Amino acid sequence: MTAIKTDITNTFIPPADSKERVSQFMKQLQDEICTGLEQADGEGKFREDSWEREEGGGGRSRVMQAGAVLEQGGVNFSEVWGHQLPPSILKQRPEAEGHGFYATGTSMVLHPRNPYIPTVHLNYRYFEAGSVWWFGGGADLTPYYPFAEDAAHFHKTFKGACDRHNSEYYPVFKRWCDEYFYLKHRQETRGIGGIFFDYQDGQGQLYRGPDPQGKAAHYSRDLEEIKPRNWEDLFSFVQDCGKAFLPAYVPILEKRKDTEYSDRERNFQLYRRGRYVEFNLVYDRGTIFGLQTNGRTESILMSLPPLVRWEYNYHPEPNTPEAELYNTFLKPQDWANWQPV
Repeated sequence: MTAIKTDITNTFIPPADSKERVSQFMKQLQDEICTGLEQADGEGKFREDSWEREEGGGGRSRVMQAGAVLEQGGVNFSEVWGHQLPPSILKQRPEAEGHGFYATGTSMVLHPRNPYIPTVHLNYRYFEAGSVWWFGGGADLTPYYPFAEDAAHFHKTFKGACDRHNSEYYPVFKRWCDEYFYLKHRQETRGIGGIFFDYQDGQGQLYRGPDPQGKAAHYSRDLEEIKPRNWEDLFSFVQDCGKAFLPAYVPILEKRKDTEYSDRERNFQLYRRGRYVEFNLVYDRGTIFGLQTNGRTESILMSLPPLVRWEYNYHPEPNTPEAELYNTFLKPQDWANWQPV
């Protein structure tokens, strides 16, 4: 592990214009992603709906439907504020109680039509309540048909963004992602992961999740010492992660978009999309936070696919690509160090 000296001169107070700066970046990220995806799709365009929240704040939702490549995709920006903290926040950070809150972020889910192109998710967010603040977010990939080179490209791109700031970010946040995007009732991961982090305020251990016995927690505790990181450090890190999305995903989309498929592959894709619905409605904290803070329901649930199917007691046939997905790709792998045979 890397030994990192502590710099006690760091402070943990956000700048006076923190909300304005993060809000501006989140809107810029939404703009850049939408422009890049429209170019990659070639035909589809995002339709924007602006909305206001009665208690304070609002956002702009952008949805593409029936594109040449994207069957449905949503890229949302929101910023909300108020006096009543939602239970999901107070459970994790009880010291925020009694303060008004501000939260902003950009989130995205893309559901391509071709089963050989993975579904992908991104979310970066910022939260303030009194003296309590943190950044969170990440990105993860959910393939239906397994290509190791695609998984490796996605992970290596985000590892590069992490390594520019701290060589221990990726090892912790990759493990945290595997832990977070896990369907306990199915005993399988949602996809091949990526990075995930939350409650990053520059203090304490990198892992701030709920499982003290998990791999992310063990790795984080074993680090000799983590340098305190101030607000500017973390904001810069989040910006680099946000900008890493297009180079991480668009090459995969372009490589797979013309792959021919039949009803078999399409039906399997629709079946696996059911796992996405299950996760987002049962476990996803962004969905829970949005509903608890009376956000715009249409925007919150834009992550759900337009078509999906369930099948009773499905098991893939042995020695098929579908079986390889279950046996290898839905189990955590060291994709960042994968090399072609």
